[in-house]
Amino acid sequence: MFFVFYVTFSPSWNARISCVLRHPLGNPQRRLRRQNHKMGLLSILRKLKSTPDQEVRILLLGLDNGGKTTLLKQLASEDITHITPTQGFNIKSVQSQGFKLNVWDIGGQRKIRPYWRNYFENTDVLIYVIDSADRKRFEETGQELAELLDEEKLSGVPVLVFANKQDLLTAAPASEIAEGLNLHTIRDRVWQIQSCSALTGEGVQDGMNWVCKSVNAKRK
Repeated sequence: MFFVFYVTFSPSWNARISCVLRHPLGNPQRRLRRQNHKMGLLSILRKLKSTPDQEVRILLLGLDNGGKTTLLKQLASEDITHITPTQGFNIKSVQSQGFKLNVWDIGGQRKIRPYWRNYFENTDVLIYVIDSADRKRFEETGQELAELLDEEKLSGVPVLVFANKQDLLTAAPASEIAEGLNLHTIRDRVWQIQSCSALTGEGVQDGMNWVCKSVNAKRK
């Protein structure tokens, strides 16, 4: 599936929104929860608006069923009631005064992973999403992340690991995941691991704030 989300702004930051594919508004409580967390691509764009006429490309990867698409829909303030496995890719884009923020969500099924490298070019930040409650796949997800970090086209690219599904009682804490992935051995780039729940929105904004800081620091 292919999604494009366009937003144009007036100088006062009032937005006019048009979507290629629209979704139901969903449960009002979900909408209120998203507002309370003050998330979204628009808030990220405001923090990055000091770099006009540039494109920020964020690559969103991870194993299937990790919660990538739910995370992306949270960022776009879309309904997350019905999520289906991503067979290809989703993209969300925000444009304003020549500035563009793109988030690419690539499917994580084993048969799709070999095609990840087709999207590495010009990546500014890599976001890797992990299902913190699926301990049986920690080794597999660790191997995939290690291979990504060895990719030449992703050399030096900041990486944010979202330890997702922290709303589940069986979820491993971020500190345990960081140790299992040997994140402390990474020396060639800045990295961060962030506990989150794409379902409730908890922790997502904190992680995206780090993304903004990393992009701005990289471009100074």
